[in-house]
Amino acid sequence: MTVLTSSHWGVYEVEMAAGEAVALHPFKGDPDPSPIGLHMLAPELDRVRVRRPAVRKGWLEGRARTGRGHEPFVEISWDEALDLVSGELARVKAAHGNQAIFGGSYGWASAGRFHHAQSQIHRFLNCIGGYVRHQDSYSLGAARVLMPHIMAPMDELMSSLTTWDVLERETKLFVSLGGVPAKNAQVGAGGPSEHRVPAALRRMAAAGCRFVNISPTRDDLDTGAEFEWIAIRPNTDTALLLGMMHVLHSEGLHDQGFLDRCTTGFATFLPYLTGAEDGVAKTPAWAEAICGVPAARIASLAREMAGTRSMLSIAWSLQRAHHGEQSFWSAVTLASMIGQIGLPGGGIGVAYGPTNGGGSPHARFAGPTLPQGQNQVADFIPVARISDMLLNPGTPFVYNGATKTYPDIKLVYWAGGNPFHHHQDLNRLLRAWEKPETIVVQEQFWTATAKHADIVLPATTTLERDDIGCATREKFMVAMKQVKRPAGEARDDFAIFRGLAERMGAEEAFTEGRDAMGCACSTSRAALPRGAPASPCRNSTVSGSRAWWRSRATRPPR
Repeated sequence: MTVLTSSHWGVYEVEMAAGEAVALHPFKGDPDPSPIGLHMLAPELDRVRVRRPAVRKGWLEGRARTGRGHEPFVEISWDEALDLVSGELARVKAAHGNQAIFGGSYGWASAGRFHHAQSQIHRFLNCIGGYVRHQDSYSLGAARVLMPHIMAPMDELMSSLTTWDVLERETKLFVSLGGVPAKNAQVGAGGPSEHRVPAALRRMAAAGCRFVNISPTRDDLDTGAEFEWIAIRPNTDTALLLGMMHVLHSEGLHDQGFLDRCTTGFATFLPYLTGAEDGVAKTPAWAEAICGVPAARIASLAREMAGTRSMLSIAWSLQRAHHGEQSFWSAVTLASMIGQIGLPGGGIGVAYGPTNGGGSPHARFAGPTLPQGQNQVADFIPVARISDMLLNPGTPFVYNGATKTYPDIKLVYWAGGNPFHHHQDLNRLLRAWEKPETIVVQEQFWTATAKHADIVLPATTTLERDDIGCATREKFMVAMKQVKRPAGEARDDFAIFRGLAERMGAEEAFTEGRDAMGCACSTSRAALPRGAPASPCRNSTVSGSRAWWRSRATRPPR
């Protein structure tokens, strides 16, 4: 028997025997499956699982904050753990308000759309009065703020990229800032079902498209054929783009008609480009001194792009720097001066390659999501400001043209991510991490974040629960079947938050009277012993009931 599961690396076929998964195989419908997800059943992963609720010894004995990361943990029962967490949430709410709770959940979490930790934790915290949230992403922090003012929101731009078949047919010159790395294109939120990027690049090259990779590393692009690599000094792409724009304007190669019809602000920008504003003309020679690319090649590349159907692709990584927004702004300006935006195979792509979805031929649709409700707390931080927030409560900061204030966080609840993996300056984060009174982490593995928590709640993995895999502009939606029993006493995120919501008087708001399979349960939890899993819904299908029951089992697997 074979069933399917989905991960951020793709869809996989699960070989079953006696009701348990025994092997994972590539999905037959995927032309270029990633090998990464094939290791999800590896026994070494089981050895680092969080198997039972655990509390850091120093916090349990006296709420000490200084032992995070090096003190031992004490395993406790689920009832004790849920009582502790709900009690801490209630205490902080009463003493400081919901604006003292930070609901951290940055990370891709599960490809399944229901057991998606971010959606679950945000829904739960909204049901108990709200929380301080983070906004934007580490990958696109500057671009998500900037691009809505220039072109469109990033989600809109990424989901409306020119498709690969049009590029293959129409594009004669593909210029990439940062490449189109196949290693990045393996992944996609919600689960890629067709890995299409490497083959698409090869088809374009075979059709005669010429590629120019502008990047510090040549390996950022692989077309299966020869291409030009321009080795640029890191973080100097804006200078290169300005040098190209100077050539377009000084030689009359820019599309003034497009600029007049489709843009605003070029007249304001032009004095800076020509040097009339500051006495420094942004010529190719000026750019060469900054970026290290020969002035002659900067000039010739500008002429080539203006003279043929060209696509400019800009990688997300360019805006991950001080003033990183300038590279995106400059790329849009260059593409506007060339005037091919909107033409088949021409213009700008933001971006091809960071995930599998860019250039997909499939229709965009929202897919299933878990409603998160309304957050009653207005406070938020940009996602990369966790340390700033914890270290500097009450300090003002500027975001998107407005002045905000860092809240004073007493409790951090994190589910579905690992800030000690994502965040910059980990030593500073360690100092900031000592500030909250309580840190709760809901996690599958003993990650660095789990080891630096006060209370750790074990969550199930994708393979241990039923779900729906879905990603916009992918070919398939996937019925993700539970294929193994939960490790130890792990529970799915819905069951954990349901237990907390019950203790805090918000179970009806959180569950709307339904179980994880979406069925209205005829058995009230109020009539059950404390901590017992609810009976399977009598309206569930047999398979649905069995999956629901197993996902809440508290016995360790035999």
